[in-house]
Amino acid sequence: MQQNYFSTSRSNFKDKIKLVDYPLVFLILLLGIISFFSMYSTEGGSFDYYTQNHIYRFCTFFLIFIALSFVDIQFWYKSSYIFYFTILILLLSVDTFGVTASGSKRWINIFFFNLQPSELMKIGLIIFLSRYYSKIQSRDINHIKTIAIPLFAIVIPVSLIAVQPDLGTAMLVAFGGFALIWLAGFRLKYFIIASILSICLLPIAISFLKAYQKARILTFLNPERDPLGAGYQIIQSKIAVGSGGIFGKGYLLGSQSYLDYLPEKHTDFIFTLFSEEFGFIGSISLLTIYALIIQRIISIGSQCKSNFAKLYCFSFAIAFFVYVSVNMCMVLGLLPIVGAPLPIMSYGGSSMLSIMIGLSIVMSSKMHSQNR
Repeated sequence: MQQNYFSTSRSNFKDKIKLVDYPLVFLILLLGIISFFSMYSTEGGSFDYYTQNHIYRFCTFFLIFIALSFVDIQFWYKSSYIFYFTILILLLSVDTFGVTASGSKRWINIFFFNLQPSELMKIGLIIFLSRYYSKIQSRDINHIKTIAIPLFAIVIPVSLIAVQPDLGTAMLVAFGGFALIWLAGFRLKYFIIASILSICLLPIAISFLKAYQKARILTFLNPERDPLGAGYQIIQSKIAVGSGGIFGKGYLLGSQSYLDYLPEKHTDFIFTLFSEEFGFIGSISLLTIYALIIQRIISIGSQCKSNFAKLYCFSFAIAFFVYVSVNMCMVLGLLPIVGAPLPIMSYGGSSMLSIMIGLSIVMSSKMHSQNR
């Protein structure tokens, strides 16, 4: 009999409803509502283009999240390789059919919005490696022949993303892949050796960077070297965060945002706007929501009997933590500006779609946690 991956019977559907992780659903909705008000604030209190699109996308992708949550985790297991290679084909097609914006060709027009395949690869790579390592015996994990396929699976998409150019997303994709390899049981000493080699090769790698990428690194080291040029964005971001104080200036009262001193406040720098308006207390509250989401993902992974589901949930939790950390460190000047959106909060359809698909697989793991 053919496996039915969707819960179609009424009794089965009711059983699955009981298994939904409602705290996780609530946290996602809460984060979405906060993002609505933040996006409204980025447009000066006007219900304009970015706010309308953000609300539309969140509602659409949240429904997709709910629908995909009822898909059996075995479906994701069996289609993981297909999912990965489909995204890889999309990445290859970007060079031919891609849409160019801000000097980069990263998007493919799919009629109703521009899809960025590199964002989907964040999930595709984790799914691919989760299935691969779920079948590998622990004694074989450190063999050269075993590590070859994961390395190729990481290097190929990362290289394609880096030449778009989108070095920030490439690094995030690579980190998610290597995090899963480490969770699978790969020896720590090999990671240390690889890190030392990477540091030694860093000067060579920097020589291949484009001029604006080198400028970002120099700006990170000394933003004041070009306060009206490359350093302007991060300087204004620090001023906005610092001016928020303990309790913030109040909703719709952020001077840095409303006087347009802060560029890109609806995308990568939305945390800066939020921090200016709601201060330290608001920032900690937002961080707490993200921390609780990560905690729920880890908790779900620990309950799963499937090695595939466990590896996926734990790896996605680490990746999610890195996405949030990199964005916040970036806007605070602790990391170079790499174009990393804040999950769900930042404006961007591909990023939100990727996160929602990732969370739906986590929910599927919860609802089918007894499947091996």
